[in-house]
Amino acid sequence: MALDLNSDLGEGFGPWTMGDDAAMLDIVTSANIACGFHAGDPSIMRATCATAVRKGVRIGAHVGYRDLAGFGRRAIAVAPAELRDEVLYQIGALDAFAKAAGDRVRYVKPHGALYHAAAADGELAEALLTAMTEYDTELALLGPSGTELEAAATEAKVRFVGEGFADRAYTPTGLLAPRGLPGAVLHADEAVAQAISIATTGKARTVDGGDVAVSAASLCVHGDTPAAVEMARRIRAALAESGVPVASFG
Repeated sequence: MALDLNSDLGEGFGPWTMGDDAAMLDIVTSANIACGFHAGDPSIMRATCATAVRKGVRIGAHVGYRDLAGFGRRAIAVAPAELRDEVLYQIGALDAFAKAAGDRVRYVKPHGALYHAAAADGELAEALLTAMTEYDTELALLGPSGTELEAAATEAKVRFVGEGFADRAYTPTGLLAPRGLPGAVLHADEAVAQAISIATTGKARTVDGGDVAVSAASLCVHGDTPAAVEMARRIRAALAESGVPVASFG
């Protein structure tokens, strides 16, 4: 079965840039593009969508909390109805630029603190799915398997795509280890090994040296990881060498 390779892109703001999006778009098959709440702005959204379409990469709305200063990684108390509206707003904004570039938004992936909060909180997960189905019932949801997000997608009859992380270690319970923990962010050699492990055995590394089951049809390489482009190239090459085809789920 083919494995999708995704990355979080378009995460600059104004003159400030993060990562080499153009180079990453030569490697990945799906682009999670920031929608202006945790990062990104209209010009960056337009440019990233145009480059993704030109290179045949599928576009996903990377929706987050309204938290530019904290890059969407701070926990924020948002009522489910407010979250629904903010997610709907973000999807619509990115889809306008995707359509201007000649394609459309194919899926949604929550970012940072929202990713973790909606995975654990059924009300937040339901709010996110409501926004998705109100906008377009054909949108897929990219997120962690076995969580409230998957349950809400199943209830809403939305296609769910399980995601694994090449460059992040997990807790023994199958959650991403907090970035502040030693060993939570994997170096290139470790990330390549983890990508192959998830793709071929369905297991990922834990911070305590063990492993945990991870069900994933898409593998993320963070665009803000040091040497992210080289890491992504190595991961794609290693998947090919292991006989794992890489293709977008979209």
